[in-house]
Amino acid sequence: MRILVCGATGFIGCHLTRRLVAEGHDVRGVDLLPPRYMEASGFELVTGDLRDPAFVADVVDGPFDEIYQLAADMGGAGYLFTGENDATVMFSSAMINQNMLRAACERDIGRIFYSSSACIYPVENQLEPDNPNCAEDSAYPANPDSEYGWEKLFSERLYMAFARNEGLTVRIARFHNIFGPHCAWNDGKEKAPAALARKVAEAADGGEIEIWGDGLQTRSFLYVDQCLEGTLRLMRSDWAGPVNIGSDEMVSIDRLVDMLIGISGKRIAKRYVEGPQGVRGRNSDNRLIREKLGWSPSQPLIDGLRPTYAWISEQVSAA
Repeated sequence: MRILVCGATGFIGCHLTRRLVAEGHDVRGVDLLPPRYMEASGFELVTGDLRDPAFVADVVDGPFDEIYQLAADMGGAGYLFTGENDATVMFSSAMINQNMLRAACERDIGRIFYSSSACIYPVENQLEPDNPNCAEDSAYPANPDSEYGWEKLFSERLYMAFARNEGLTVRIARFHNIFGPHCAWNDGKEKAPAALARKVAEAADGGEIEIWGDGLQTRSFLYVDQCLEGTLRLMRSDWAGPVNIGSDEMVSIDRLVDMLIGISGKRIAKRYVEGPQGVRGRNSDNRLIREKLGWSPSQPLIDGLRPTYAWISEQVSAA
């Protein structure tokens, strides 16, 4: 197949392009920046700004069997939940999605995948750390906890409107905290597993690390290989979504830190400090993906943390 990956040098995008090339597809990747941690090999990489409609028209220059739209302005809690980046996050991502959809309508596109987020779920459904409600049909009445979540929810509706009105074949997934090697780990956009792995790797044996909040907030984290498997299964299925792609192994941030400390083999104390935390509890509800795809993520969290910590520890040592 001829496949276009938008956001190809980002964390998920670089893993996705590598998998698609390994499957034997003709892949074109596009991104604003060159690769940071993984070599771009085996596919055509085009560098440019997807906020520019003229550039998008040049990139989508003919028929594609599949388009994966992963490009967005995003990051972890320290980037998304302070409020300081809201205008940039919303404006940039909305422009990218509008440009991609219009270009897709003007070309022969088999189907287009949009990566939404668990951040679209209402705040009031995630107040209890032990009992969050993230079933797909709980998204409305809408009340995301961040402008990032509002933009993702708007863009979901935009893709579904183009499917109804323009005949595009659309697939939508709500990603839940994807992690793994070759992710952002020290630039202010890193997510919790990478940020905490970096802190543990940097800490001396017998030292301490800071944790934002009281450590009792809960999340689930999905290893990137499992994310790719779910994404490709959804893309090539008859189900349009939206559907959660995430782990249902919910852990507290305290527990996540303990797992990373155990992997490191160090003795490290925890100190709790003020910092952006997001919602109190979030977990992927996987009932719908099991029903529609006959599959759901199954890899234990610890199995993904080991290679992730090893990679981040290497980056810390080399820095």
